[in-house]
Amino acid sequence: MTVEHRYVPAVSFDGGDLDCGNGLLLLIRKHIDPLDRGQLLQILSTEASVVEDLPSWCRLTGNDFVEMWSDDGPQRSFLVSKGPFVAPAPAAGTASSDAVPGSADAVPRSGPARRTDGRRQAPITQPIVAVTIPRVLPTPVTAPSVPERAVMGLGSWPRPRWLLRSLHEHLEGRISDDEFNETADDAVRLAVGAQLRAGVDVVSDGEQRRDNYSAFVGGLLDNCQLIPVTDLLPYVDDPEAFEQELAALDVPAGDIRHPAVFGPLGRSRPLAGLEAARLSELTGKPRKVALPGPYLLTRTMWMECISDRAYDDREELATDIVRVLREELHALLADGVSVVQFDEPVLTEVVHGVVGEGGRTFMCGALGERGSTASELAFARDLLQELLIGVPQERTALHLCRGNWTPDEAAALSGDYAPLVGLLSSIPVGSYLLEGCTPRAGELELLTALPSDRRIGVGIIDQKHPDHHDKPAIAARMERAIGLFGTERVLFHPDCGFATFADNPIIDSDTAEAVMATMVEVRDSLD
Repeated sequence: MTVEHRYVPAVSFDGGDLDCGNGLLLLIRKHIDPLDRGQLLQILSTEASVVEDLPSWCRLTGNDFVEMWSDDGPQRSFLVSKGPFVAPAPAAGTASSDAVPGSADAVPRSGPARRTDGRRQAPITQPIVAVTIPRVLPTPVTAPSVPERAVMGLGSWPRPRWLLRSLHEHLEGRISDDEFNETADDAVRLAVGAQLRAGVDVVSDGEQRRDNYSAFVGGLLDNCQLIPVTDLLPYVDDPEAFEQELAALDVPAGDIRHPAVFGPLGRSRPLAGLEAARLSELTGKPRKVALPGPYLLTRTMWMECISDRAYDDREELATDIVRVLREELHALLADGVSVVQFDEPVLTEVVHGVVGEGGRTFMCGALGERGSTASELAFARDLLQELLIGVPQERTALHLCRGNWTPDEAAALSGDYAPLVGLLSSIPVGSYLLEGCTPRAGELELLTALPSDRRIGVGIIDQKHPDHHDKPAIAARMERAIGLFGTERVLFHPDCGFATFADNPIIDSDTAEAVMATMVEVRDSLD
């Protein structure tokens, strides 16, 4: 076949008869990620459905479908631009045209066709490695204690633009681990410096190395890979509804990468060990490291079209998730981390969401299906209890946000923490870090039912609210929390992180520093 495209591609590959639901998208991703924006990828294909599916994928991912060419046979050639396409200026004396034959405007723009070829299973694009399970976990060492009425962040801190650029280049395989970590180290110094200037009592590294608060784990575990969430389109039952749900997210769907499990999970490298080590080089204050909780990771990683290659069901997957998290938890405590925080935001969706057919949700990036409320709460309880067996209770924390998953507050889930108090009470953690400022969190009095030997972290500012510096209001919230829980039990923090998803910071770094400094100033004024 002699291809007659008007533009010269930077890279070309032959996808054969693969369709978008049987491996073609993963091959496209492999070839397009290393390209510079505006460069062209040529895709050869004999699969007829690609004519309709590829433009839909391009629209979701922010890439441009440039043109299609074919002869009289089944072979077709497609040109896709990484990001927006800018046509080169025509040579002198050459006719130009505004219409691009075979472009996205010349092919059907409906959602991708759902073909009746049975349930699909995503292909493996990486070799499966043998998993090594340590016989003995390291023993925790002593660490600086968290003082009463401590002020701390929840974890994430706004990232500089130059770090975001480096982060995306690293995810796309365009720069090495060493190159990225050198850039990330600089960003961590800035994030930690801002916290220290603000006077916080417990410091984090700002999660500067993470593209989002939970899915980053998928890029570090053995036999797991990160794929853009938009590439899951061929595997869902209702592609049109899927597109609508992605549009409701507070982060561009093309920027969210989703962990795909294709073999037994293993932890041959630390998940947050480098973060903890770099943090210890910068401060002697108590260090806190946040990790996604086992229920969240199970809901995120259990995708039948992928993970059922390695696991019979999500319960079997959850067993290995708990194992690798226990390995990480023990390693962090052995490094002297003062608090390991586990994030379980999707529990809010369990008690306040609507269980529809399949029960799928995109809250906080968790795509996995769910069962009934009672069964899911019991499942989450069992996973968390197993995770925390034998570790110092005072060195662990559980964070449940109220689901800041969309910029549309009207679409956010309503309902307070009341249905979760029983579950929280059964989890052997030293601290609960909960929202307290957003009206969705309900009344603080609800939390007085929690065990009296646990510390209560109360959200004092709503990071999405523009009025961050209302000192009288902040003082009133702090005094109320102290009155309810006592000076020795209460902790203060924002409702949630400042940049849970790297590409969607709530505020900039200077504002985040000012917010934390205000919290410290008001706390000190209560003495």
